[in-house]
Amino acid sequence: MSKELQKRIISSLILIPLSFYFIMKDSDFFIFFLTIVFLISFTEWIKISNNNVIKIIGIFFLLFSLYCAYKVRDEYLVDFLMILIICISTDLGGYIFGKLLKGPKLIKISPNKTYSGMFGGFLLALLFSYSFNNIYELSIIGSSSLRLMILTLLISSVSQIGDLIISYFKRLSKIKDTGKIFPGHGGMLDRIDGMIFVFPFIFIISILL
Repeated sequence: MSKELQKRIISSLILIPLSFYFIMKDSDFFIFFLTIVFLISFTEWIKISNNNVIKIIGIFFLLFSLYCAYKVRDEYLVDFLMILIICISTDLGGYIFGKLLKGPKLIKISPNKTYSGMFGGFLLALLFSYSFNNIYELSIIGSSSLRLMILTLLISSVSQIGDLIISYFKRLSKIKDTGKIFPGHGGMLDRIDGMIFVFPFIFIISILL
């Protein structure tokens, strides 16, 4: 096992339970948690965006995304947890399958991304979402197998696209990670890059459905 993977595992064992602690507490705790996430992400975004207009758009988008996360968590806690699980499993599947199977590169702006990683992300997301659905009743995502599959694949796709968008800006700034706050993972934006695009997507779906 590489040192980088060891760091990633250790960080995850601390980061995931800590995040879920703030999510499961009352709204004040979660608002505090989102404020910390915003402040760290804000400083990282300023660092990787060179255009002032893009900086401002990014900051407003980040605020809107975290507002959406708050609203979804406040009204649909179980769905919120499912969304987090889909995003995390997408990232994990992409990392594991990409490392093991390698194969053709997905896109130039993120040279570590492969087709095997993309499909691995979809596969693990579906596996975890169906497992979660067997235990808890979902409101937005729903319990029907077809609806669950479609929304899981859509959430996983949006998460992966968000990852690529942040990778594009990192590439423009010629940096590997948005920060060093999480050993083995990089910065805050490196961890939530997919989620900040997923929550506005889910928030809009919750209004339309």
